[in-house]
Amino acid sequence: MEPVGSVDIPQSHPDTAEVILAARNVSKSFGAVQALKGVDLDVHRGQVTALFGENGAGKSTLMKILSGVIRPTSGEILLEGEPVSIGSTVEARDLGISIIHQELSLALNMNVRDNIFMGREIPGPTGVNFSEEERQARDLMRELEEEIDPLTPVGDLRLGQQQIVEIARALSVDSSILIMDEPTSALSATEVQVLFNVIRDLKARGVSIVYISHHLEEALQIADHAVVLRDGEMTAYAPRADIDLEWIVRNMVGEDFDLGHPPSGHVMGPPALQLEGLTVADASDTGNVVDHLDLEIRAGEIVCVYGLMGAGRTEMMECVAGRLPAIGGRVLLHGTDVSHMTIAERIEAGLVLVPEDRQRDGLVQTMGVGRNLSLASISKFTRGLFTNRRAESDIIARSIKEVTVKTDGPGAPIGSLSGGNQQKVVIGKMLITLPSVILLDEPSRGIDVGAKAEVFRILAEHASKGMAVMYSTSEVGECLAIAHRVIVMRRGRIAAEFTHDTTKEAIMAASGEALAA
Repeated sequence: MEPVGSVDIPQSHPDTAEVILAARNVSKSFGAVQALKGVDLDVHRGQVTALFGENGAGKSTLMKILSGVIRPTSGEILLEGEPVSIGSTVEARDLGISIIHQELSLALNMNVRDNIFMGREIPGPTGVNFSEEERQARDLMRELEEEIDPLTPVGDLRLGQQQIVEIARALSVDSSILIMDEPTSALSATEVQVLFNVIRDLKARGVSIVYISHHLEEALQIADHAVVLRDGEMTAYAPRADIDLEWIVRNMVGEDFDLGHPPSGHVMGPPALQLEGLTVADASDTGNVVDHLDLEIRAGEIVCVYGLMGAGRTEMMECVAGRLPAIGGRVLLHGTDVSHMTIAERIEAGLVLVPEDRQRDGLVQTMGVGRNLSLASISKFTRGLFTNRRAESDIIARSIKEVTVKTDGPGAPIGSLSGGNQQKVVIGKMLITLPSVILLDEPSRGIDVGAKAEVFRILAEHASKGMAVMYSTSEVGECLAIAHRVIVMRRGRIAAEFTHDTTKEAIMAASGEALAA
């Protein structure tokens, strides 16, 4: 997601503000893995501390310690200068510390109101005061400029709206310290701007904010100062006036990073995927979210699909993969109509999707890394009731190496991996099926620049071997990374088509988005 414009948040040197929360020489080990190595961090009253670092650098671990999710192995936490022991999120909340987690922690079967007040229900004369909870929930939605009925089941909301509910829950606690771990990863540009306005109001009330984001340019708009973690250690700190994008990237990865280039040197083959008049109805039955869309992708070609939230990108990809029904049109795979095939049949035919929400749709949290990788290709090493464990192990080992998953081994819990490595597991799982066409919906959501470059490298390598690749993104800079063509969607249709040598301005103008000044 690109910068969304100034929100007029005043800057001041952070060192002039009082330190309200501090970490001193904090370390954390998980078995033989040392996630944090003697980290010091100051959180200043009424300031925004932007925390940067690659996936696995220790950012989320440090925030979980500050918010009581886990305890440090060593070191201490100071609140207003006094040592505190934070043994749980409830204790943290009582101390005025709240966190918005990177991965949503919502109960999908419960409504918005009940998610916001879960665990701290408002008492009434005869039990829970549901009417007061609903009133406060409506006020929070109004503050976040989101038209969400508090009685709507969270599972019925799109991912960006679920993120808004997560933010509303944290705001409802009225904390003095608010930790935001990737709060905008699923938000549209308009929703990001609303959140930034909320942050401005919180600062004016003296609330201190720790803001973690892989959207570097976006985070720079609201930061008062920046801290960079690398391999569990703090590598850099500076006030906002002294930093820029290059400073962040250099301290994160040691060099100015390149997301890649469109692969060349190979001849593209015949059409691998063709969409003819594809039409998908809106869930509310008020129109078509994908409207008579025609698109052709050749073998060996990489196509990027860009568009604002609601443009129809996700619905188009999910329909092609068989997850959503089409009310019109056809999907052709190497000339064969697969429109009436199931998801499993399309995977078997060579058409796969890496979904936007890796936690809900891409991974099984109770399985380890290896089993998640082999899940989609289980038929390759299963005969009847018997599984060839050696064949499965060989496939898993090759996949871990191919997509460069950083893990303790195939048996490691999937939750022990960083966001970037979890995303590579989802991609690896689909590549094991040997597809000829791969669709990726927001493959870089919530991962750092280094992990993005690795994901794009993997896709470029497979395209050079003849695979057709289509990925969507809401970050215009990623359109210009490895794509041979950029397709811009707007209101369910293709609004424009560009080659890789276009400009950000042209792409954003075609989508209907105004470029930030």
